[in-house]
Amino acid sequence: MKSHLKKFIAKMEVENPNELVIQSFTNSYYKILEGATGKISENEIEQPASNNLTNYDELSEINSAFLGKLAVIKLNGGLGTSMGLNEPKSLIKIKNNLNFLDIIARQILHLRNHSQKDIPLLFMHSFNTRKKSLDYLKKYSNLKNDDIPLDFMQNKFPKIKQSNLSPLNNQNENLNWNPPGHGEIYLVLAISGILDKLIKNGFEYVFISNADNLGAVVDEKILTHFASNNIPFLMEVCNRTEMDKKGGHLAQTKSGQLLLRESAQCPKNELENFQNIDIFSYFNTNNLWINLKSLKQRLYEKRFHLPLSMILNSKTVDGEKVYQVESAMGSAISVFKNSKAIIVNRNRFIPVKTTNDLLIVWSDVFRLSENFKLISQVPKIPKINLDTKFYQNYADFEMRFQKGVPSLKKCNQIEVNGDVFWGENVKISGKNVKISHSTTTFLENITLNQ
Repeated sequence: MKSHLKKFIAKMEVENPNELVIQSFTNSYYKILEGATGKISENEIEQPASNNLTNYDELSEINSAFLGKLAVIKLNGGLGTSMGLNEPKSLIKIKNNLNFLDIIARQILHLRNHSQKDIPLLFMHSFNTRKKSLDYLKKYSNLKNDDIPLDFMQNKFPKIKQSNLSPLNNQNENLNWNPPGHGEIYLVLAISGILDKLIKNGFEYVFISNADNLGAVVDEKILTHFASNNIPFLMEVCNRTEMDKKGGHLAQTKSGQLLLRESAQCPKNELENFQNIDIFSYFNTNNLWINLKSLKQRLYEKRFHLPLSMILNSKTVDGEKVYQVESAMGSAISVFKNSKAIIVNRNRFIPVKTTNDLLIVWSDVFRLSENFKLISQVPKIPKINLDTKFYQNYADFEMRFQKGVPSLKKCNQIEVNGDVFWGENVKISGKNVKISHSTTTFLENITLNQ
């Protein structure tokens, strides 16, 4: 197929990115022209060996000295489009009238006060989220570390028309671009100078996680295990359940090098095995611990372009099928020799991707502790399935819970069909509760048990 690379380069040059960013896109575009799909076949991989895994429950040692060498980065580039949002998802109220940014900021401030270590917090923003997030964070005037910036921003890649591999030219210019996935974080840390600045100021380790996963807090046991064993790259994984089968999984090459395979990288004819949790048992929480000096060395060796697996994300924009060139930061596990994974409990993975997830966190299933950690109050998190017609969009969802949130502590599973509004003192208990109403219904002062 004809190359339109010159058009892409001209389009990107208008945005004035670093030359390395244009080169990064160019490398991926050449792969696409050559027919690369970014797919990883199950014939190339196998289950992770036991020597590449550690179980969190086996950890006991804590060395708080390592906290003085730790930085924390939160990925805050998402708009929450799956919930119909057009502003940073991290601004949603999540617990006790606090949003994600409030809780993250207060977690770090509490940790600094408790440890007497000036642990820097940084946010990686996309072009969609930076301004509103930074404006909100101004209320925490003591959050920024004196020597380290509070944030840095992802670049953007042009979307590629699937029909002829040319640039998308939608009338809405914003729709012509996409963030390159969180795998770009390594390049951005380097070209922004933040990586060198962190190392110069004595920081040796970084903990990176998603802003919408409030279970991803600094854990001194994991930090001590990671730092004392000189691990260059450590990924937190959880045991896959049927709820997780469509997400990416951990594997290793035939030579024993760990790797991450996302669903978009799975050949269509292998989807059944991909989703088999007995074949591939662990998924990536996107909680990563990285040795900064090891990262700098690998970036230097690879001329700033870590060989991350390319993800071709297929999307549709106003009827036009396009590719978004992306990469996942977890795929860097294959770039570091002696990278490892640690199996953690689900309390370190509490993502909010949908309004179903949001209801669980709003409810009494979780409480917010004095150190601003989400604490589960149940042995098993209930499964929620809300009617998408009435609950999928955040505005519709919020309106239906303005007068109250039901108690879910004694509920294993709930399915809601119909236009249900919720009031005070609604309790749901039972193994499989189904609520179905053909007309708009208001529930209050009631216990539902099935």
